Amino acid sequence: MTRLKEKIARGDRLIGTFIKTPDHVISEILMQSGLDFICLDAEHTPWDRHQIDAVCAIARARDYPVLVRVPAGRPEIILGVLDSGATGIVVPHVDSVAKAEEAARAAHYGLGGRGFAGTTRWAGLTGAAMADTLARSGRETVVFAQIEEPAGVDAAAGIAAVEGIDGLFIGPADLSVSYGKTSVDSDELHAAYDVVGKAVATAGKALVTWAPDAAKAQDWAPYGVSVWFIGSEHSWMIAGARKAVADISAL
Repeated sequence: MTRLKEKIARGDRLIGTFIKTPDHVISEILMQSGLDFICLDAEHTPWDRHQIDAVCAIARARDYPVLVRVPAGRPEIILGVLDSGATGIVVPHVDSVAKAEEAARAAHYGLGGRGFAGTTRWAGLTGAAMADTLARSGRETVVFAQIEEPAGVDAAAGIAAVEGIDGLFIGPADLSVSYGKTSVDSDELHAAYDVVGKAVATAGKALVTWAPDAAKAQDWAPYGVSVWFIGSEHSWMIAGARKAVADISAL
């Protein structure tokens, strides 16, 4: 958990997945899968703060990195997720430098930023000194800004340069829809990967993206992706079930 930010900055290849089901047991099972991290998808599925808190408690006990995709980059949402002990956040629809700055500020302690409380899980439930908690936040808290609109692509260089942003996360589905496409195979999407990839390389940040599987990931790997969100437990469950049915039916 404490080294995820370091690995991202170093450019290590990291593989995680989205967790759509708001249940701590599924998250705990996938912590044993070999994935480098999991990300609770509180934007598109019904995770609430209590459920996120339960997963973060398990993750802290296992020393396992958990990110949360927040439903919006509002400070009070970011505060709650990080106070629960999440390693970091994924902020959707960051299409301007101003939004990136707001998200980074809300995720880090300081004037106009994240509020401090020593009673939170992040602060050791009163068991850690303020100075240690503040220092650990600087070393550990991860913030990914999702690029999901053409305006975000246009502003990628400025967003990548924002202090406190660790990587730019291209959302291929939303970005394709924003370009008026009905698939993730357009020239416009590939051009966006090229632009954002060059922006993060210049800023020394990570290029992050989602892919349904390794076959699709091959299309986007040449742009310098180092952090991969592959599928979700939903896609893996249904793929596994369908294969088992097909295999037994073929006997």
